[in-house]
Amino acid sequence: MKVIYRITYPNGKIYVGKDLTGTLNYYGSANSRLIEADFTDEERRDFTIRKEILWESDTASNAEVGKREVEFIRSLRANDPSIGYNRWPVFRESM
Repeated sequence: MKVIYRITYPNGKIYVGKDLTGTLNYYGSANSRLIEADFTDEERRDFTIRKEILWESDTASNAEVGKREVEFIRSLRANDPSIGYNRWPVFRESM
């Protein structure tokens, strides 16, 4: 099962990613330094994240999953540094 997921951190920021294998224990490849900068040492001692499956498919190609991932990143604004930890595609404020 291929999936698009959203990780929500305790500060409310999100990360959107894809998993081409449907592994339950996969939590993405968000930049750890970006996340760590938002939490104190004390906050890191008791840390809960939430993983939600936003979309899934047994038949989609890897290219289609990648395209859907970008659509979710943009629609949820996960690439806006004030909202999320995705840094690609680069966030551009709409005029």
